[in-house]
Amino acid sequence: MLQLKDIQWTTETGEKILNGINLTVPDGKLTVITGPNGGGKTSLAKIIAGLYKPCGGQILIDDKEITDLSITERSKNGMAYAFQQPVRFKGLTVRNLLEISAERTLSKNEICEMLGEVGLCGREYMDREVDASLSGGESKRIEIATVLARKDAKLLVFDEPEAGIDLWSFTSLIDAFEKIKQDSTRSLLIISHQERIMNIADHIAVVADGRVTKTGTRDEVFPSLIDKTSATRCSLRNN
Repeated sequence: MLQLKDIQWTTETGEKILNGINLTVPDGKLTVITGPNGGGKTSLAKIIAGLYKPCGGQILIDDKEITDLSITERSKNGMAYAFQQPVRFKGLTVRNLLEISAERTLSKNEICEMLGEVGLCGREYMDREVDASLSGGESKRIEIATVLARKDAKLLVFDEPEAGIDLWSFTSLIDAFEKIKQDSTRSLLIISHQERIMNIADHIAVVADGRVTKTGTRDEVFPSLIDKTSATRCSLRNN
């Protein structure tokens, strides 16, 4: 279980981004963090991953504090993180990357299955380098596959996984998330605006102005978000 207690973060220029985030991500569930742009969602994701260090508060996994741990140390404690903008690795193949994540040698069939979950043909991609020759969408899907390959990870964190992915691949991704949900030993935390992702969530937390403004089950939170979206669209059309 991931617990965020009074998380605060201020930029180097003094801008207050997070103003006391309190949130629990339960075991074996899919939790979605959503909210307006600029509300602090991505900053919070980077703090969870260890890319940013909070100015105050605590982060705990299974009651163990990880607030000051590095990305590597958090990984050893069962966390896997997919960046919003994937990192390129010149000289490293897709096969290499998946095997590093899985921490073992993978068969061609296993690689095909992992890449197939994110809408890529394994035989076409396994020997390609993870460099600038890949499109943004291809790179994003490969990184998501590396996170899914981390079978030892208890908490999988995805920052806007839908970004740069075509509709067909996104459908495959939804299927992969639903498959992970069936494993009660793993938790999913997804930062997303996408209605289809929120629709399969167990819990939804809305972050705005650096705070959690609403949290609850999908049935408690999702309908109100859809109503607001519909009202905004109607207003834009009328204007």
